[in-house]
Amino acid sequence: MVIEKVEVLVSSPGRNFVTLRITTDDGVTGLGDATLNGRELAVAAYLREHVAPLLIGRDAHRIEDTWQYLYRGAYWRRGPVTMASIAAVDTALWDIKAKVAGLPLYQLLGGRSRNGLLVYGHASGAELPELFDSIREHQEEGYRAIRIQTGIPGLPSVYGVASSANARAGAEAGTDERYDYEPARRSAVPVEETWDTRAYLRHIPGVFEAVRNEFGPELPLLHDGHHRLTPIQAAKLGKSLEPYDLFWLEDVTPAENQDALRLVRQHTTTPLAIGEVFNTIWDYKTLIEEQLIDYVRSPVTHAGGITGLRRIFDYASVYQIKSGVHGPTDVSPVGLAAAIHLGLAIPNFGIQEYMRHAPTTHDVFHATYTFANGLLDASDEPGLGVTYDDEAAAAHPYEAAYLPVNRLLDGSMHDW
Repeated sequence: MVIEKVEVLVSSPGRNFVTLRITTDDGVTGLGDATLNGRELAVAAYLREHVAPLLIGRDAHRIEDTWQYLYRGAYWRRGPVTMASIAAVDTALWDIKAKVAGLPLYQLLGGRSRNGLLVYGHASGAELPELFDSIREHQEEGYRAIRIQTGIPGLPSVYGVASSANARAGAEAGTDERYDYEPARRSAVPVEETWDTRAYLRHIPGVFEAVRNEFGPELPLLHDGHHRLTPIQAAKLGKSLEPYDLFWLEDVTPAENQDALRLVRQHTTTPLAIGEVFNTIWDYKTLIEEQLIDYVRSPVTHAGGITGLRRIFDYASVYQIKSGVHGPTDVSPVGLAAAIHLGLAIPNFGIQEYMRHAPTTHDVFHATYTFANGLLDASDEPGLGVTYDDEAAAAHPYEAAYLPVNRLLDGSMHDW
């Protein structure tokens, strides 16, 4: 099982994706997701120029050895570009190994620990009536857990909220997708948004009070602070949301400073989820050992693949911390399929984020996973259960797109 060909495939069916395809000397292919939203070409170049030449002639079965070779051998370790590249190679090799075994990938990871993965969807609205409609739409689609994002009075646009203004901005940028469906916009430079933390902290508790009054106590509700708060502000938000029994509060403060979560944890019992921008187990070390979080958010695509993320989950399980894998539309169906297989096997699964990809995305990525009754499940197809359509991809070339940047009302740069 010698690696004979390594291809880096960049396409934009609905949004930009970087896909790695590895082919062995006997014709078996494996796919990996290397998408890094807004920095796709950096990963593509790293793979083409630095990683692909190292793989030719290697034994495709030696997954762990290849992981160590790419991580330790580069000397300059970690970081999103490196770890997304390693993730793509790792996932593609697992895909190959499972195909050779004739088994769905989860069987090679220890078999099923559950019948399917509980997922959450994204409900949003500029105001409460729109939000309520969005929640009901998600319930009708089968979602059993729902993330709540809403507009903030005085702010023209807010992360994760679909509004008429956001839709117009998307149209002007050349896309008809909802803003919270794909926040990266087609433009030469990032769109700039404004932010007011005090207005946000005043408004959000009332939103969750209204949602609970309308939909009752049983519906699991989630919320994303998206790194925008200082530790004390995050602690205040967590405490103010305690009466509404959130499933989790996500990314309340930039967690590069892992010690900051001690302050948040001291002041609130609201469960905390962190890590969609983390790349390695070292990013979580303090958070896990001191039990400062409840859910690990990294995706397979950005955390070194199935091998890298499984290592993080195993470490977290010692401290009763669960998975909450990032699943936006900028993780391709290949990356989502890998997360499903891993989630089926691990003992400490918590929940999976699931944003449906656009139909044009599925024209390129033919996926066999299913969503029914609130659960995602893998098929019994050998490997990941995803194939890549080169002809369809050719109709969707790369086009620059960026996530927004954020400024405070006085013009200062802020976390987006």
